[in-house]
Amino acid sequence: MRHLFTKRSRLPVGIVCFAIVLTIQFQLQAQPNETGLGIFENHTGVGEQRLPGTAQYDPEQQRYTLEGLGNIAGDQFHYLYRELEGDFILRARAQFSGETSTEGTLGWMIRSELAPSSSRAFTAVSADGTTTLQYRTSSGKTEKVELPVAGPNVIQLERNGNTVTVSVARFGEEFTTAQINNIALPSKVYAGLFANSDNPEVARKARFRNVRIVKPAPETLVPYEDYLGSNLEILEVETGHRNIIYQIDESLQAPNWTPEGNKLIYNHNGLLYHFNLETNRPEILDTDFAINNNNDHVLTFDGTILGISDHTEHPDGESLIYRMPADGGIPQRVTEHGPSYLHGWSPDNRFMVYTARRDGEYDIYKIPAKGGEEIRLTTAPGLDDGPEYTPDGQYIYFNSTRSGSMEIWRMKPDGSGQEQLTNDRLNNWFPHISPDGKQVVFISYPETVDPSDHPFYKRVYLRLMP
Repeated sequence: MRHLFTKRSRLPVGIVCFAIVLTIQFQLQAQPNETGLGIFENHTGVGEQRLPGTAQYDPEQQRYTLEGLGNIAGDQFHYLYRELEGDFILRARAQFSGETSTEGTLGWMIRSELAPSSSRAFTAVSADGTTTLQYRTSSGKTEKVELPVAGPNVIQLERNGNTVTVSVARFGEEFTTAQINNIALPSKVYAGLFANSDNPEVARKARFRNVRIVKPAPETLVPYEDYLGSNLEILEVETGHRNIIYQIDESLQAPNWTPEGNKLIYNHNGLLYHFNLETNRPEILDTDFAINNNNDHVLTFDGTILGISDHTEHPDGESLIYRMPADGGIPQRVTEHGPSYLHGWSPDNRFMVYTARRDGEYDIYKIPAKGGEEIRLTTAPGLDDGPEYTPDGQYIYFNSTRSGSMEIWRMKPDGSGQEQLTNDRLNNWFPHISPDGKQVVFISYPETVDPSDHPFYKRVYLRLMP
């Protein structure tokens, strides 16, 4: 298995969606419970308020709406919560609803009790754009750390032992963080979303989407043996809204759209599955003897042929590349040598492009789709990976460590004209081109990750660029 995130979108031009898989702690991402409050357990008003607040969950939109009044400084707000223990990460897209006002506060909060005087830590985004990390000290005094981001709509609060980290951003930008250490909170806390109006007379409404409660991977996790669970999600590129369509407590990987846009093909435990987007149910895709598929499977641009990477036939268990009918059938072997990891097709279906290790070096190769002699396209020292054709066939995009960090590159289909397209402090992997050829999406690891590694359960950005 090679990577965990999106493969190329196969939707028609103009439909701006990609399918992605996020690996999360399944137990905290269960389907809406009997309370009707999604992944939360209850809601209540904290502090004395003249009018009761409200909390609602829309399961179709997977959206939470809170309405509350009061003043956050006086510990007055409406709270939608559940109990959590240990370490966790809370994430959401948030915005105020209704008429424009500079009054109101929303955010994530963790607290020891529901009583107003209990210990707490929270991220507060005010309607005037001010954003703070606030916490109550052991002496009962509230301290604030202001973050230099005006009006963020992506908010995250992380607990790691006695450390609380708040990260905020406007959608499309990187996180800005603030942190406090040695905060006095018990192991089990209340954790949830809050909203208020900063006005004792008038309520204010806030809406939250992409709400996720994530249990981080423990230090003892063994990659490719231990899994935290998966969501299969549809992400709307323009808005960033994400809907969970399927969940499992094992690993789902690499969804590909079919051209009609009504199915996905993904990998699970070495087998390939069709996921019907009309019924939201998976069905096994027949791959005959190939029962050890990794997640490097790709449909042709017209959706008629499926290329796969499978370990079953190689005597040393290395990956080989095959082609087969898109609806299932007997795979036909394409590459003679392993390991070979498929990443793309030429638009005319004549060539397959892939990453392979030969003589100790990982480089990019292409090969006639019906088999034959492989053609080496990169020779620079370092790791070259993730090749994919543009829809017009003019370029192959890929990622490479040749400049020191992992960056996105492109070249002509014959390997000439290799040029670097990104150059930042992040490590960028696996470029995928939009069906209209105008955008490329890829994942980016922080600089703390080895440039040549794409490890399990590390945080990544999913990024889009022209």
